[in-house]
Amino acid sequence: MRKNIAVLAALGTVGLLLSGCGVGGVTNTPNSPAPAATTPAATTPAPAKVGDSITLKGNTPGSEVTVVVTKVVDPTSSTNGFSTPAAGSRYVAVQFQINNTGTAAYSDAPSNGAKVADSSGQQFSSTYTSAVSAGPTLPGTVKLTPGGKALGYIVFEVPTASKVSMVQFGTDSGFGGTGEWQVG
Repeated sequence: MRKNIAVLAALGTVGLLLSGCGVGGVTNTPNSPAPAATTPAATTPAPAKVGDSITLKGNTPGSEVTVVVTKVVDPTSSTNGFSTPAAGSRYVAVQFQINNTGTAAYSDAPSNGAKVADSSGQQFSSTYTSAVSAGPTLPGTVKLTPGGKALGYIVFEVPTASKVSMVQFGTDSGFGGTGEWQVG
């Protein structure tokens, strides 16, 4: 019986000691503030500029392209004899170089995922013009095997008063990875 009492007393003493220490030897009293969580400061990468490359992932495994905005021609004109911008608008052509840096074939309609924006944030989608004075346009569908490249212009119809300040390109018709380049 004495043995049982001694064991119970020892366990009680150990229990009191442990309850005062908390987990890991740190005690938080109810009125003390919890330690502040520290998060590293977010860093924003420098915006891409015309001539810079951006690597974008697609939605399928192994789909990856590196895209470069090589030139912005503002304004440009149609050379097909049929297309003209609406009154109060002009054509702007952006030359894209698309390199398949992934392990899967790349197939996309690049003009579906391309936009330009002015300094107020108003965005403009591409317009179909088969030929412009700036140079050859990208085809409606681009298919590239790994290591393949495509180069050509995508044309946008922009109000005459708007100054293009940003170009955007997204893979998978704009539903995949997206990159942005500052203009000017």
